[in-house]
Amino acid sequence: MTDIELKRAYEEPSEDDGFRVLVDKLWPRGLSHERLPYDLWEKQIAPSDELREWFHEDREGRWAEFEKKYSQELMNSEVMREFVSELAKHRKVTLLYGFHDPEHNQAVVIRQVALKMLGEK
Repeated sequence: MTDIELKRAYEEPSEDDGFRVLVDKLWPRGLSHERLPYDLWEKQIAPSDELREWFHEDREGRWAEFEKKYSQELMNSEVMREFVSELAKHRKVTLLYGFHDPEHNQAVVIRQVALKMLGEK
């Protein structure tokens, strides 16, 4: 079974991170490519522009709805299915994100959906 952790891209890397995947559509502001070691940058699974913009208008008030809508986007995505197949090859995966809120960001939803899809395999 694949263990999936979350980590802010600005945190120091660790040997325990395993396979490191940046899941943001845009490169984290202020970080050079040399300062952010990663194994894969999977920007295609980021939320649609429309959903992302809608969510950012009221992050706290729209979190539950965003989580639901984004989960649906991911469940219907061929790119997500391919991504989960890649994750299944690794015992430990760390999803990297740039957003400052550790509880309300797209990596949280990606992790939930990936674990669900991995459980269905």
